[in-house]
Amino acid sequence: MKKKTNNNRLPVPGKVKKGFRYYVALVLTIALSGSLAMSAFAAGSDPLTVVNNLSTFIFGLIRAVGIILLGWGIVQVGLSLQSHDPSQRSNGFLTLAGGIVITFAKEILDLIIGA
Repeated sequence: MKKKTNNNRLPVPGKVKKGFRYYVALVLTIALSGSLAMSAFAAGSDPLTVVNNLSTFIFGLIRAVGIILLGWGIVQVGLSLQSHDPSQRSNGFLTLAGGIVITFAKEILDLIIGA
């Protein structure tokens, strides 16, 4: 006997899932290609340069996650507008806002620090 679940969420169409997978792969490829191109050898270089390179790499990864959240927020808002679901719409806008904050985290921290 199968257990019946009450799921009120609309299913995400297969084309949207496939497109979002391509979007995530593209964002990660672009983010990691710029970050992995720097030299990993620290011999003869200033330790501060090594720390700055690591910081740049980590903020690149954080930016990639933020861009992915931005894309997913746009998908959620679009699906909620199609289905007229206010709770999904609010979740979509919250995901969109979180993606913006995460994408621009380095710039926000620079503004706070005053650098």
